[in-house]
Amino acid sequence: MDALTGLLEGPRARGAFMIRACFDPPWAIRVEDRAPLTVMLLVRGEAWVLPDRGERLRLGSGDLVIARGPDPYTCADAPDTAPQALILPGGACHHPDGRPLNGVMDLGVRTWGDRPDGGTVMLIGTYQMPGEIGGRLLDALPPLLSLTADVWDCPLTPVLMEEIVRDEPGQEVVLDRLLDLLLIAALRAWFARPEAQPPAWYRARADPVVGPVLRLLQDDPAHPWTVATLAAKAGVSRAALARRFTEHVGEPPMTYLTGWRLALAADRLRDTGDTIGAIARQVGYGSAFALSTAFKRAYGVSPQEWRTRAAQPAAMAKT
Repeated sequence: MDALTGLLEGPRARGAFMIRACFDPPWAIRVEDRAPLTVMLLVRGEAWVLPDRGERLRLGSGDLVIARGPDPYTCADAPDTAPQALILPGGACHHPDGRPLNGVMDLGVRTWGDRPDGGTVMLIGTYQMPGEIGGRLLDALPPLLSLTADVWDCPLTPVLMEEIVRDEPGQEVVLDRLLDLLLIAALRAWFARPEAQPPAWYRARADPVVGPVLRLLQDDPAHPWTVATLAAKAGVSRAALARRFTEHVGEPPMTYLTGWRLALAADRLRDTGDTIGAIARQVGYGSAFALSTAFKRAYGVSPQEWRTRAAQPAAMAKT
């Protein structure tokens, strides 16, 4: 597993909030949904993304922006346009003064705004729960990042435009997977850009010593790795590996391995019905007790509590 695969294997949308937003200027939408991650693809027209803090982004047709929550922001046709609607957690839509909009702007299946053929059309996909996005991925991203159409041609736009307005059995699953593909394709392109600032461990993949060691840890986290065995694989001394790994990644090899193992365990607790003992063995712990001790130290809750909390939003979404 390469470093990019390790970073991107986390996105797993579940019943994501996806809409096709259609507006005629002037328009502005205030977003306070506290979502961990939102992907916005401008299909037609122009738009601005205006965070409360930080740089404003101007979007043209074909541009994409990814907003990392939970900070609020405003999308508008122009920076000085007053918001007409407020988006709250769970996709709830209100007037700016808090009164519910009560479907006034609904235009059909997953379509929302002024009119279906508005001058501005934006596809929006929102991951609604933090567990759907790996913490390592969120930590690697700035509050806002963008890809312009001149540096990245999104191959998924026609498919998304067609699928987002369908109302067929299993359509939510189709849209969830399309959102995952869109996010992964966009981040792969963004990390390749010179202005991107990927995390230290991601940049370290290019180092001839640290890169292969990272791949060993990511490919086989259950192996009983030690600094000595890793150093032997890399062809350097233990001291040299520890120093070089820490310089490039920002933490020692065993600390990185512990974090990687626990992140994998957290995902498997959420995504599978495997017992805690089985997950412990899969990620390199000798027993459920050993995993539970390390997990609670890092996450503040036991593996079972983590699993229960992760299941609650999904159960609520089905009701």
